[in-house]
This record gives sequence, structure tokens and C-alpha cells, in this order.
Amino acid sequence: MQVRDTPEEWRTVATETPFVGKKTSVRSDEVVMPDGSVARRDYQVHPGSVAVLALDEEDRVLVLRQYRHPVRQKLWEIPAGLLDVPGENPLHAARRELFEEAHVEAADWRVLTDVYTTPGGCDEAVRIFLARGLAEAAGERYEVADEEADMEQARVPLADLVRGALAGELHNNCLVVGVLALAAARAGEGVDALRPAGAPWPARPFEA
Repeated sequence: MQVRDTPEEWRTVATETPFVGKKTSVRSDEVVMPDGSVARRDYQVHPGSVAVLALDEEDRVLVLRQYRHPVRQKLWEIPAGLLDVPGENPLHAARRELFEEAHVEAADWRVLTDVYTTPGGCDEAVRIFLARGLAEAAGERYEVADEEADMEQARVPLADLVRGALAGELHNNCLVVGVLALAAARAGEGVDALRPAGAPWPARPFEA
């Protein structure tokens, strides 16, 4: 038995978009269930995101601490951001986010893992990259505003982040998934067995 997710789409008999925001919207679909009944499903429509687990030569991960209003907490996170346009190459977006949020560039990129963050209520898909060979980026720093203006930056040993994730002290999904995926990759076939940075992403198709 091969355990893997597969595409499937149940019939939608009606749909509406009651809310449209700056980057996301809310959609309400009337979906036919297996028994023939119709159920309403409300969910957030999201353009997709990328996240970067940037690992330096001392086995430290670059992390940012940012206020997140919906959960009323300051969370330690890895650099991340939205895909700006449909079909955007996720590697290009990841390079941009690493530069804008941390003023760092990386020489080696691989796909760490792909996830749906909350598939019961949102269609957001995230590609998490592993970036190595870090160096300070050239040029001027990107000007930040709002919550990003208050961000703190640190480099934390990977082992400390794994411990914090398992202890319930760290909660950002991209950070938790990223550090545990890297630990699992190292314990398995190794980082060199990870997918290349340009690997296909069916959840958010893109051109190379």
C-alpha cells in the first residue's frame, strides 16, 4: 500500500465569495456529499506561500520573532511570505523573502517539504525550502513597516529548535514543520536526497 495524497474534487453546485481582502478572500461552496446531500463549506482562498529554513555553517537556523495579532503572541518563525502573482516561481519568491526579511542570500537551495497549513478551512499551500551557504546580501536593506518593523532576528542551533517544538514552546507551523523535517531528513537518507529547488509543485504550478 502506497500512502500518498491524491487529487479529487467533489461536485460543487453553487459558489459565492462573500469577502475579498487585500491578499485573500473567503469562498462559500455548496458541495455534494457521497450520500447525495449538499453541505456548505466556507474557506479562505489563499495565493500560496514560501518559507525558508536558512541553515548556517554552525548548524544554526536563522529565525525571526514577530507579533501575530490573531493569536496575540510574538512567535519565533523562519522567513516566509506570499507568492506575489499566480504562477510565480517559488524559488524566486523564497530568495526574495530571505533578502527582504533577513538581508541574507544563500548559495544552495533544496525543497525541504510541501504542506497545506489548514486544509479544513483554507487552501493555503506552503513550500518550505532548505537554504545553505548563507552570506549577507549585497545592497541596501529592504525597508519594512507595520509588524515587520518590530521583528527581532537570531540564529539558533537546530537542536534547540527541535527541542522547543517538541516541548510546545514554539508554535509557528513553518518553523515546526521545517526543523522536524530537516531532523528527519538527516536521520534518513540525508539532505542530499532532498528534492531539487525547482521540483514540481502541483499545489501551485509554476514555470521554471
